[in-house]
Amino acid sequence: MDFNKAYNEKLTYINHSLENLLKDRDSHPAVLSAMEYSLLAGGKRLRPVLLLSAYELAYLQDNSQKIEITKSELDFILPMACAIEMIHNYSLIHDDLPAMDNDDYRRGKLTNHKVFGEATAILAGDGLLNLAYEVMLENIPDSPQMINNYVKAMSEIAYSAGISGMIGGQIADMENQGEANEEEMLKYIHTHKTEALITASLKAGVLAYNNEPEVLNGVIAYGKALGLAFQITDDILDLTGEFSQLGKATGQDEKMGKQTYPARYGLEKSKVLAREYIDESISCLEPFGTKSEFLKFLSLSILDRKR
Repeated sequence: MDFNKAYNEKLTYINHSLENLLKDRDSHPAVLSAMEYSLLAGGKRLRPVLLLSAYELAYLQDNSQKIEITKSELDFILPMACAIEMIHNYSLIHDDLPAMDNDDYRRGKLTNHKVFGEATAILAGDGLLNLAYEVMLENIPDSPQMINNYVKAMSEIAYSAGISGMIGGQIADMENQGEANEEEMLKYIHTHKTEALITASLKAGVLAYNNEPEVLNGVIAYGKALGLAFQITDDILDLTGEFSQLGKATGQDEKMGKQTYPARYGLEKSKVLAREYIDESISCLEPFGTKSEFLKFLSLSILDRKR
């Protein structure tokens, strides 16, 4: 398959929907401008791409005679995919604040608080978080069975974005800056701060269609391995990347004494671990054959990413 073409098609599909979902919202223009600034600034859209891909996999497993899903069949779940991107972007706005990581640039642009001020940036993050749930609730399907599946998927996103997932990982990350780099705490931070929402994207995609155990368990295992590989490569890029590629300052993790894989294991060992997690993620998809081809290529793309 032409992976880059397939990924860019999903990216365009998601970006167009994000733009439409922000249009004509009844709010003060100042907060809407700040929300648009971060949400529409580009990015990989990894989490919504994963959600759509997991939904597609569940659909193809249930419809063995088909080899692809149409856009009209994906439209049902697109707002939920966009909502998880809103949640991700709210977390980035707040992470960049002086009280957290104190970053000046994100995706090659000044961070939200540098443009709009800290108070507006906080409200823009709050706005994106709340709008995510508004969007999901506005698009609840009609049939009882679909409602049941949809609510399960929403619940998974809420749980993984909350205190038991991403927020729990973020507070652990902050509390352990400058502390001894312990393996148990390092894994806790990475699995909660990053992996939780990545796995939730995949799990929600399957749950929104059905809860077939083979597919659900497969994408959960895939997400756990992929999420750790993604965060390890993020740690590596903070050491080896360049501002021109990353769009943000490098060397920040070391400067702040963050718990990272390179700090714990060294750069070369971290690269080996990232590759092992990528291989593990791909092996989780073997039962699905060519139907999971896009997700396999996506895993491999993590190792080559420059941003």
